[in-house]
Amino acid sequence: MYKLVRHTSKLPVALNRANVHKGSSTDITPVGPKIDLDPDIEQRMQDDKRRLQWRTPYSERPDTFYSVFKLFASENRNSELVEKMQQPVDLSPSAILEWWQKRRTAVEAQMQKFLPERHATLGDDIATAHFIVHRGGSVRFRGSTKWVKKDEDDEYDLPRHHVPGMVLEEVRCDGMTLFYEGMENIQKLLRLKHLSFENVTLFNDWYLDRISGNTLPSLEKLNLRGTAITHRGLNCLYRLPSLKVLLIDDPEKDILWKLMVATLEEWNPNLRIISSE
Repeated sequence: MYKLVRHTSKLPVALNRANVHKGSSTDITPVGPKIDLDPDIEQRMQDDKRRLQWRTPYSERPDTFYSVFKLFASENRNSELVEKMQQPVDLSPSAILEWWQKRRTAVEAQMQKFLPERHATLGDDIATAHFIVHRGGSVRFRGSTKWVKKDEDDEYDLPRHHVPGMVLEEVRCDGMTLFYEGMENIQKLLRLKHLSFENVTLFNDWYLDRISGNTLPSLEKLNLRGTAITHRGLNCLYRLPSLKVLLIDDPEKDILWKLMVATLEEWNPNLRIISSE
């Protein structure tokens, strides 16, 4: 006869091969109170973990050429690189052209990001004027009939320092290539009355939401013809209390547009939503 005896001693937890080879930055946090280990033992454990890693990343190898690229290495080693490495390499002309276009778009979007130093040095009005004119738009200041824009040599006449009294009254961004990152540059224009984004094909509901929250209390006319906005994007126009004229492609496009137009006109009886002046 055999007697069954319950075994009460705890077996060691089996080690997973992936956990053994993971670095210290991806260790699983233990549950429960932390055990105080002897510093020598803890140091030996850390040395063992480093020794069991598959390899040392190039960006962390000392005294090598690759170590200079550590500034460009991501601290959070996510799955993006692994996903790209698993995809087949496509060196066809169309794939290279597509990569180059995406890269160029990303660089242009980065170049349009808001620069606090520019606005602090020039003031919001002149800083916005530089941003718009440099990228092919035009602006007009209060008290002047002249539109400031680039000439044939890509030169334009704008002050390089803050000038008290220079207040933007009209801004035209017609046909420009603007990204969402650039919308933050059009802000705190307390006397701006007219703003046009006609034929800015990238301009969508997200752009309009950002613009409407940029402190434009005196804006009276907004041109959104030729953009990618939908009826949903017009909801945010309640943030523009002085708006009197809104230009869109077709206010009576369908029932949803008609309902939104009626809602806006009920909210602001002075607002006219039209397709042409």
